[in-house]
Amino acid sequence: MIAAIGLLYFTLQRVQDDPPLPEIPYTEFKKLLNEGDIGKLHQTGQVMEGELKTAMTLGDSAAPASRFRTVVPAFGDDELLPLLEMENVTLRVTPESEAGVGNRLLSWVPLLLLLFIYLFFLRRMSQNVSGGMGRGGTLDKFLNPGSSGKEGKIPDISFDDVAGQDNAKREVTELVDYLGSPDSYNKLGAYIPHGLLLMGAPGTGKTLMARALAGEAKVPFFSISASEFVEVFVGVGASRVRRMFAQAKERAPSIIFIDELDSVGRIRGAGLGGGHDEREQTLNQILAEMDGFSGHEAVIVIAATNRPDVLDPALLRPGRFDRHVTLDLPDLDARAAILKVHTRKVPLTDNVKLKEIAAGIPGFSGADIRNLVNEAAMRAARENRNQVIQEDFDEMRDKILMGSVRTLAIQPEERHALAVHEAGHAIAAYYLLYADPLFKVTIIPRGHTLGATHQLPEQERHTLTKKYLGDRLAVMMGGRVAEKLLLDSISSGADDDIRQATALARSMVGRWGMSEEIGPMDVRENEEHPFLGREIAQPRRFSEATAQAVDKAVKELLHEAEKRAESIMQSHGDQLKNLIASLEKHETLDRKQIEQTLGKHAIKQVSNSIPVNK
Repeated sequence: MIAAIGLLYFTLQRVQDDPPLPEIPYTEFKKLLNEGDIGKLHQTGQVMEGELKTAMTLGDSAAPASRFRTVVPAFGDDELLPLLEMENVTLRVTPESEAGVGNRLLSWVPLLLLLFIYLFFLRRMSQNVSGGMGRGGTLDKFLNPGSSGKEGKIPDISFDDVAGQDNAKREVTELVDYLGSPDSYNKLGAYIPHGLLLMGAPGTGKTLMARALAGEAKVPFFSISASEFVEVFVGVGASRVRRMFAQAKERAPSIIFIDELDSVGRIRGAGLGGGHDEREQTLNQILAEMDGFSGHEAVIVIAATNRPDVLDPALLRPGRFDRHVTLDLPDLDARAAILKVHTRKVPLTDNVKLKEIAAGIPGFSGADIRNLVNEAAMRAARENRNQVIQEDFDEMRDKILMGSVRTLAIQPEERHALAVHEAGHAIAAYYLLYADPLFKVTIIPRGHTLGATHQLPEQERHTLTKKYLGDRLAVMMGGRVAEKLLLDSISSGADDDIRQATALARSMVGRWGMSEEIGPMDVRENEEHPFLGREIAQPRRFSEATAQAVDKAVKELLHEAEKRAESIMQSHGDQLKNLIASLEKHETLDRKQIEQTLGKHAIKQVSNSIPVNK
């Protein structure tokens, strides 16, 4: 329709924009008529257009023309019609009212076109709103299980498919009993918490836990992201909430799962429009619906978030999301169990040891482990093998942690300096009593690193001692110290080492009270997020003098770490040189090769650690 109106407009415009006919005086027109030079005439009102039998120069025109235009006098001309009959000239007359239709239509076309476009988009927007309200939109699929084939059905997974979260499973087990037989609870006047908040870092399995709960209880499972509630139009989100809860109550017992609750559940009063924006309207409706449960409706609302610190307090009070379950990053045994779950359908060779793989991936979440298994299987497929081997897991672990191998043209001098740097890290880690055992040392460029020294814990530890942290600082500074001793210079290769060491020393001083000068005083400049692994800026709560004292204490810790690393290298100078030569020859050394190069020594106390990258 829009195209048709546009075509009509441009056609009329083109007709209107044709070059004008040469206009001649009426007396000259009478002269041409008397001389027999006019063939046809067309009169519209007082305007008359004619065709000449032969092209000629008319009026002020320099070029010959075959058509012309003239204006009949308002008082008329009684001699005109007899003269036309005498010269056998054809005359066609059009009423002036009919002649103005085209011009009037042309003037109306732009307005009609704009009106039609406005109505078209208004209808589209209303369809989007009505679709969101349940007539063909996303929420309609959510509220009508048959439309999507997934929502509202009983999941086909159970707690057996959730590995490594035994504490969380114990927390939600009684909810399974309640959903299975709610009458036994109701007879005693007991009611189950209607709100369950799953908290944890990304990838720890919050959504999987909610689906497994519904599968274990064999009840319908409705899931939606909280961001889907929020629309441009105020009130749409609140209406979706009402429809969602109404549908869940009709199919009770059931479970409602709201993912990313923090997208609508943030503290109220900070939005636009004085706290009355669409997000806060949606939050108010969620709170009202949860208050509307009578206590005998077997509907449990489960929400997931990795930002519990920003949630509105009204969401966390009793009667709403009053039961909180934290899903932690898996420990060694949990990582092995998760690996076992994800390798059920993956053909493995006999030499694959899941326990060793789990020990080599501290800090991995369940999603990270699943990705590792998938990457290892893809590597085996690329190499046309029918089974996944241990090397596939080791290679993909390094790829995930450090990135893919890069091909760089490294000069011999720079390669030697790189070996010296990584050997300095390795020597410090090998001989310091409380440092984590070495796992691998490499000078092969990967991702953003030119080399790396990896340490892995042999046991899980949840608290870090000052002695362990001091050794960890010394390991971080070992690369820089080795360059100073053997190359009589330092390079930019210690950039990341200095950053990590400074952050660790500042935490020791400002958070954990491990400085005699500062003592047990919280002087941290940033607040660490409990799940996301990053710090959040906050206003300074101490004086400038205290800040200077903190800087001084941090500097002393770093200098002390350098001295300890230097002492280790001076005591084991020959071993350091042997390790450098071995690194330059093999480029990558594992734990056994390092022990063969440096010799065995007493077993050390170990704890959890992170890789020290260059």
